[in-house]
Amino acid sequence: MDTPTVISRLRAAGCVFAEDEAALLTEAATTAAELESLVARRVSGLPLEHLLGWAEFHGLRIAVRPGVFVPRKRTEFLVDVAVSLAPPDPVVLDLCCGSGALGAAFAAARPPRELHAADVEPAAVECARLNVSRVHLGDLYDALPGSLRGRVDVLLANVPYVPSDAVATMPPEARLHEPLVALDGGADGLDLARRVAAGAPQWLTPGGTVLVESSGRQAPVLAGIFAAAGLKPAVRESADLGATVVTGTAQS
Repeated sequence: MDTPTVISRLRAAGCVFAEDEAALLTEAATTAAELESLVARRVSGLPLEHLLGWAEFHGLRIAVRPGVFVPRKRTEFLVDVAVSLAPPDPVVLDLCCGSGALGAAFAAARPPRELHAADVEPAAVECARLNVSRVHLGDLYDALPGSLRGRVDVLLANVPYVPSDAVATMPPEARLHEPLVALDGGADGLDLARRVAAGAPQWLTPGGTVLVESSGRQAPVLAGIFAAAGLKPAVRESADLGATVVTGTAQS
């Protein structure tokens, strides 16, 4: 199958970046039959990153697997904010880590003294271990070793924040091929963020910061949640990436 045919089939299926995807799929295939299989599966709606086995994130190729949340381009802003706020030689925690993309990207930009990641999904933990070394399985803070309590300088938490009734409106490649637990944030999208905020003061070092991505509409509410938990909130936005990050800093 030649490249123009691949592009045509991808474009007909609604792939916005058909030319780029065609080049990546062609590169990944070792035989004509494998290319046909990859294109057919992409046309059927499978995420490109699951087919390739990696996602480009913050200049890195992050290993991803079927059934694991694919890191979004806009979330690079959360990493950038975290790096800008981190002290020297930080202890970093990537909570709700999925593939571990945030932790891996932070470590590439600012090597930490310690990097931990955690997720409730066994498939995500298995995948994250391809990208970072210390990955814990469990529900939020319950996954963590007690020795980490009170020592975290930077807490990255890319929690799900899509309201439950809006999940059905997400692109099929997300809602059909990524775990619901990584997408559904509850009635207002902030259920997991509330739990992260409530526990953060026990795990952050004095002056440490928790960072959570949200929508612009949710940001003022999330800032209030952080404040109620005893954290000093701030809202940061990137117009270029269409991203909003709310930070909460523990008292020094």
